[in-house]
Amino acid sequence: MKHLLLAALFLYSCSVICQTDNITSQLYDTYENYKEGSIGKRRIKRADIQPLIDNFTANDKFKVQTVGKSIGGKKLSLISIGSGETNVFLWSQMHGDEPTATQAIFDILNFFDSADFKKEKEAIFANLTIHFLPMLNPDGAELFQRRNLLGIDINRDALRLQSPESKTLKRVRDSLNADFGFNLHDQSTYYNAERTEKPATISYLAPAYNYEKDINETRGNAMKIIVFMNDILQKYAPGQVGRYNDDFEPRAFGDNIQKWGTSTILIESGGYPNDIEKQEIRKLNYTSILSAIYTIAKKSYETIAIEKYEEIPENDRKLFDLKITGASYNLMGNTYVLDLGINQIEVDYPDHNSFWYSSRILDQGDLSTYYGYETLDATGYTIKQAKVYPRTLNSFEEVKALNFNDILKQGFGYVRLSMFPAKRINSPFPVHLIGAKYNVPELNLSPGINPTFFLEKNGVTEYAVINGFLVNLKKTDINVPNSMIFR
Repeated sequence: MKHLLLAALFLYSCSVICQTDNITSQLYDTYENYKEGSIGKRRIKRADIQPLIDNFTANDKFKVQTVGKSIGGKKLSLISIGSGETNVFLWSQMHGDEPTATQAIFDILNFFDSADFKKEKEAIFANLTIHFLPMLNPDGAELFQRRNLLGIDINRDALRLQSPESKTLKRVRDSLNADFGFNLHDQSTYYNAERTEKPATISYLAPAYNYEKDINETRGNAMKIIVFMNDILQKYAPGQVGRYNDDFEPRAFGDNIQKWGTSTILIESGGYPNDIEKQEIRKLNYTSILSAIYTIAKKSYETIAIEKYEEIPENDRKLFDLKITGASYNLMGNTYVLDLGINQIEVDYPDHNSFWYSSRILDQGDLSTYYGYETLDATGYTIKQAKVYPRTLNSFEEVKALNFNDILKQGFGYVRLSMFPAKRINSPFPVHLIGAKYNVPELNLSPGINPTFFLEKNGVTEYAVINGFLVNLKKTDINVPNSMIFR
């Protein structure tokens, strides 16, 4: 009889999990039906989401409350749906430059507002009440910066509660006495899954609530949900999930919210190849969070083994945008072999609505334990200094008329201009622009410099690196978003 009971429980568990897997596939496949198209770029502002919040305010399915204001006076809104006894609380963008989950929240709200998946949503809303606090740090979002206007990291203000944003988060969590909490962030795109070349597209953490890293039921449930979400993501981003170190941080909200009795799941959105605006990662957030909400409603997570949490690879930070290996470099009459790790660093325009690139060499030497989103084996190639084009041009129009394929094949990486538009801060061409009196320094490879040089083999220039972007000169396409201006 005991064996029959165990078999029945096993079959029930498999049935629930298989149902969830099927729902997950449907969620992923139908995502475009619910994606909020008005916020398709990372540098979103409070003004961009206000019309969306207004729409939900006018919708009887949702309850919308102003629960606080930022230091700069911007509203903090809580959007709730459902009537169940279990409270699920999701908050995003406590760091102003981490918007991916904010976008996903509005996709999820659009899904909840639709007539689709009726049976699943009935189960969700009958068992759960779900609360969303998107963009906790709207002042930081306005400037696309991590910290708030007080200059503090909100995620290190859980004890002193100095900023109004921190006070709001604590007050809302306490008023809900939330059973589950989703702490939604972005992380650097340079994290990778430990000892692999794959980016940590999504990373998880069930924060510790004490220095001993004890696991009680609250934290254990968070671990189970993370195992469940990891299994989902392996289907769409195999090997691209990481796990944060769980050392206790007594000032952090995640650690304290776990301590206060809410099963807390930290989600960090990292990097994904060719996804600069993180829209594929946004889709993965949408799919995995909605699937997690469903498994919480059905309580199917309860049968998941906590031990599988430790099987998720730890986060590492060993990715470059471009890695060049084995290149020969001549210095002071001697030839050396170098690997180069290059990052294409974003610099905001003054309005913080878009950005340009000012790339840097991050490291050089033996980088055999590091990886790249793009990697070139430069064995047999020699690094050569970029030359200045022999004619001084008078306007951007003259530069635009150049044949850049020919220019680069001849080893020219700089073009001299007699004058520049006053407001222009970078070159829109795949060559650097220099002023009439600017002297290009001798190439001396070192961390911190702008990576611009050529790679030559058997006397033929085959590759250019311009502002950290690799150009294959055997092909016709040139993908250099911008270069630099040196006046």
